[in-house]
Amino acid sequence: MALHNKVRECRFFADEMTQQELAQRVDVTRQTIMAIEKGKYSPSLEVAFKIALVFSKSIDEVFWYSQD
Repeated sequence: MALHNKVRECRFFADEMTQQELAQRVDVTRQTIMAIEKGKYSPSLEVAFKIALVFSKSIDEVFWYSQD
């Protein structure tokens, strides 16, 4: 089972927003954003919602769960 995301893709289409810029907007570290993008860390529900809101997307457009 795994949580997947399109955070990197969303950053790319948001004028290539940096990890640092996104981290500042959702009040986490750049290392946290990097770990989320690589699938090494599952964000809290609050952080997941904040990330989705930054990109004006619903949470399920950015994150999804699958049974691998």
